[in-house]
Amino acid sequence: MSKLLDQLKKIRIIKSIVYTIAGSFSYPGLVWINKLKITGTEHLEQLPKENVLFVSNHQTYFADVIAFLHVFCAVKWGKRNRLGVPFYLLNPFTNVYYVGAATTLEKNWLTRFFALAGAIPVKRTWNSDSNEERKGLETADFRNIEKALESSWVITFPQGTTKPFAPGRKGTALTIKRAKPVVVPIVIGGFSEAFDKKGLRFKKRGTQLTIKFKEPMRIDYDASSEKILEEVMDAIEQSKSFMPKMATLSGNNPEIKQQA
Repeated sequence: MSKLLDQLKKIRIIKSIVYTIAGSFSYPGLVWINKLKITGTEHLEQLPKENVLFVSNHQTYFADVIAFLHVFCAVKWGKRNRLGVPFYLLNPFTNVYYVGAATTLEKNWLTRFFALAGAIPVKRTWNSDSNEERKGLETADFRNIEKALESSWVITFPQGTTKPFAPGRKGTALTIKRAKPVVVPIVIGGFSEAFDKKGLRFKKRGTQLTIKFKEPMRIDYDASSEKILEEVMDAIEQSKSFMPKMATLSGNNPEIKQQA
């Protein structure tokens, strides 16, 4: 990502404009074209303004994050478990960053526009196009995430992929050990059915979208990275113990069946 974009996304008025535009276009798809059910926002109301890490399963590149930003803004305006009329876009809650793959964020003008909402670009652990393999995040990636946590909330997706039940990546656990944030799990559903992989086009209208915020995790920051990652994957319901249950609930969802 260019240095210019990196500087622009730190300016609150720029982020507010991006939120208002992206929020206005995405709201109908979340609330009218599909049906959004939100639970657990009471767990957000007393969170500190900084050093909060949201961990979530991942179903699309952008629709997930955009939906979370809608919820955070609505909660700021006193709404609980609903969006209501999106007056909150007039004065959005912008003290949020999200972790995303640098290759995805830099693809075109639209992804760069979404990056202005507060993206923290990281390099993938693996790159399927070049067969390049790396272990963990680069030092600069950790530093950027930790710097954002010092003054903001950060959203991350431990699996780093939209495939259900993919293994978590140790970078999330290392970030938790180093920064010692409040960790809030999120479990989402329906987004992969309603939207394409990028989360910008509809696949199926009238889909039930769900976002469940759980209470902050009780984490032993001195535990091993493996133990912390295991607890995170359980919290976002992506560990192996959830596979048979989800395969049953998903019915004919071929993507989940394949993973199970």
